[in-house]
Formats: sequence, structure tokens, C-alpha cells
Amino acid sequence: MTCRDLGGPCDLPHHGDTADDVIKAQDQHLKDAEQAGDASHFEARKEMKARWRHPKRSLGWYRDVKQTFADLPEG
Repeated sequence: MTCRDLGGPCDLPHHGDTADDVIKAQDQHLKDAEQAGDASHFEARKEMKARWRHPKRSLGWYRDVKQTFADLPEG
């Protein structure tokens, strides 16, 4: 899945054995981009932070990501 697939602004691919691995990779990518001063990732990082502060509201996003990951072809 890419940064864009997870709500970010770029097409950097994230890999992992599980959807949770991919989400963690996206989280780290957004942190790194923000620390590097990449303004294009600021909004995605802000949304990601807000998601984790409101877990009940973010459950839909999480379920969607898990389903999208599960629907990906293996390889």
C-alpha cells in the first residue's frame, strides 16, 4: 500500500506482513516527513494524530485499511 492509499500525499510504497505493519510504516513515514520539514505531509500527519486520539471514530478507517490490505494480491 502507498502513503496515498493510507490518506497521505505521496506514492511511497509501504510493505508489511500485516495491515498493522503497513499502518506502522505509514506512521513512521509521516513522522519522518514532518521532521524533515515536508509540508505536503503535514495534513496527513495531523489527521493521523487525531485518529489515534479518537479510537472509536477511527475504527472505520482502520477497518477499511485492513480490508484493502486483505484484498491485495499476494506477492
